[in-house]
Amino acid sequence: MTPRRRFLSLAAVLFTGALGFAVGCDKDKDSGASTSTASTQSSAGGSGASSTSGGSKELNLFGWSEYVPKAVLEGFTRETGVKVNYEQYDSNEQMLAKLGQEKGKYDVIQPSEYTVEYLIKNGMVERIDTSKLPNLKNVAPEFLKQPHDPGQNYSVPYMSGFVVIVYNTDKIKEPITSLKDVFQDKYKGKIVALDDSREIVSWAMATLGLKANDVSKQNLEKVRPIVERWTKLIKVYDSDSPSSKLAGGEVDIGVTWNGEAAKLLQQDKKWKVVYPTEGTHQYIDNLAVPAGAPHKDAAMLFMNYILRPDVSKLISDEFPYTNPNAEARKLLTPAQLSNPASYPKDAPTERFRDIPKELQSEIDKLVTEAKGA
Repeated sequence: MTPRRRFLSLAAVLFTGALGFAVGCDKDKDSGASTSTASTQSSAGGSGASSTSGGSKELNLFGWSEYVPKAVLEGFTRETGVKVNYEQYDSNEQMLAKLGQEKGKYDVIQPSEYTVEYLIKNGMVERIDTSKLPNLKNVAPEFLKQPHDPGQNYSVPYMSGFVVIVYNTDKIKEPITSLKDVFQDKYKGKIVALDDSREIVSWAMATLGLKANDVSKQNLEKVRPIVERWTKLIKVYDSDSPSSKLAGGEVDIGVTWNGEAAKLLQQDKKWKVVYPTEGTHQYIDNLAVPAGAPHKDAAMLFMNYILRPDVSKLISDEFPYTNPNAEARKLLTPAQLSNPASYPKDAPTERFRDIPKELQSEIDKLVTEAKGA
């Protein structure tokens, strides 16, 4: 499953990235981020993508690792003649830092909802010409004009998801329904949790009835003892592939991305997926065009192509998150649509908002200290 997120220090990378963006500095591009290329080219065709007719023949995509199927990239190249250079990151924060360091390199990025908000505030994304995105009509209304982009002027939804609890019913016999149920002394050494400080703190806040975006120094002090107790129970932190720790029997309970849980459930019915009764974070990963993108025409073609139902279906087939494309959902199988990890019913959710970097720094410090205690 996609390692779509890994925690980095947000305060540090945002400062570095914003500074780099402001001065337009160019760094050595050998950053360790992985790159792949879809280079098959043929004549244009198909609905939703067409030849650039003398426009750009190259697209630089900077996206989450293992989040765009190879078949999608190759299909786009076949239909448009545009070669896709796919460079990958594993956190919004890594993306922001690289974006600041290499201004004018990337054409399309995949920021999550709170990161879109940050990018807009700081003038780091281009305004989108929606007249070039006729397939935007395929997106379900509940994913459009959300607080992170209320005018839908800078981003389009790519895929959505949730944080869920998943556990092995062969090993865990008592029902688990909440975060409080997970973090019990009897489960010490049996838990894998996301390696994401803001997520962990938001879970602790939820157990006190606090909203995920009510981040303050006072509320962080309220949850400090909870986080300190929880970190002693967690065996491993993994935002890359927590499902592998569960499937391999290393742990029996996970607090993880729903796409990871969906794949476990597809493989074996012993897994039980639960949306915490305290509520959970719903994220929306988007497509956006960074300021100074060198191939804006190709970026528009790619975004419209991704929004095509048959293409969006391919993404769900490989990465079973929650697809915001209503027309693509019509192409999914009953088994896909009935997977409770991918498509929950009436789960209480919240979406993260951008918070001041000094508060993110406090979150980072709290969790780092708790882990080291």
